[in-house]
Amino acid sequence: MAKGNFWLGVIVGFIVMIILSFLPVIGPLLGGFVAGIIARGGWWNGAKAGFVAGIFGAIVLGIILIVGATLFLGVVGFFGGLGVTAALIAIALYSAILGLVGGAIGGLIAK
Repeated sequence: MAKGNFWLGVIVGFIVMIILSFLPVIGPLLGGFVAGIIARGGWWNGAKAGFVAGIFGAIVLGIILIVGATLFLGVVGFFGGLGVTAALIAIALYSAILGLVGGAIGGLIAK
């Protein structure tokens, strides 16, 4: 079983998800697919890479949102950004799950 680079797959999958974010379902699926192909190691390793790429995207976007809101609105912005980030991470689970599916397919193909 050929091993790829898990973290490289996660980062590239995340970048693909960001670039294709205007495509609601296709973007996360393709990002997970790319992550799975690069990560290799079968369907499970590809699925993990796709899922982590989706979660990573939500967390990075949340941090940017909290910092930006705090800079512009102070303490009120911090708590507002924190609330929006919690909602964003909950909603972004769909991206992680679609990334998991795409990653599993990519991992199977790369195997």
